[in-house]
Amino acid sequence: MAYGKALRAAVAAPGTTPLIGVFDMLSASIAARHYDGLFVSGFGFSASHYGLPDVGFIAWPDVVGFAQRLRLALPRHHLLVDVDDGYTDPEVACQVVRALEQVGASGVVLEDQQRPRRCGHVAGKRVLPLEQYLEKLELVLAARTDLVVVARTDATDEDEVLRRAAAFARTDADVVLVEGMPSVEVVRAVRRVVGGKPLLFNQIAGGRSPRLSLGELAGLGVDAAIYSTPCLFAAHAAIEDAMVRLKEADGVLPDDSIGVADSQELLWRNVSRHHDVPGPRASRPVAAG
Repeated sequence: MAYGKALRAAVAAPGTTPLIGVFDMLSASIAARHYDGLFVSGFGFSASHYGLPDVGFIAWPDVVGFAQRLRLALPRHHLLVDVDDGYTDPEVACQVVRALEQVGASGVVLEDQQRPRRCGHVAGKRVLPLEQYLEKLELVLAARTDLVVVARTDATDEDEVLRRAAAFARTDADVVLVEGMPSVEVVRAVRRVVGGKPLLFNQIAGGRSPRLSLGELAGLGVDAAIYSTPCLFAAHAAIEDAMVRLKEADGVLPDDSIGVADSQELLWRNVSRHHDVPGPRASRPVAAG
């Protein structure tokens, strides 16, 4: 299946296509019931797989293995994968891209940060010289066959943001992402300089960017939005609450918990011989009620 082609079509569709950040197979299984676009967030993967902050600890074979498990369980979903800076060297970045395409990823996000890297929504980020990043980007673009490539800048100075966004738009990258856009005005300015190139927006709770609805993003000309951490932060809050309640109840399990049958019903959908079970109905969010 041409997963890249399918993701391009979703991004090109009217409105803003949401891609939900997942951090493990359970979070992906739940998110996949409601959305057909998933995002392998570096923030979430670092937290889940290593218990460490998103500052450069991720090893690329671990990400490839996760993407492979996702694709086996979810054969029809869009899978956009954060590959940080391509894990340092251009040669490594190209190897990662080829490996991810082979296991069925739909696309990758390649950033222009220098190491030591930081989460895109915290202070202290440094970016590579533009020409150095563009060289890496061009090699990655040449290495892919169908995979969607998102060119991401972590620049924070507005003039530099616009210079880099315009430069990315002139390449064969499929989509441009400016990480941590601090205002609607900056989103509009980026939209102008990238011209007709699809634009991606990242929303993260407590991050630098404003909270905007999909309708508001569509009005700003944003083609796709990644939601990096709703699953991770919801799990964090729910597990903390469950532990507090269990302790307060002297170890008695609550009556309102998810039970064995609920969990099994979810997980059996991921067994390959059950892939004829209907999945999400559209590339847009499933309406409540």
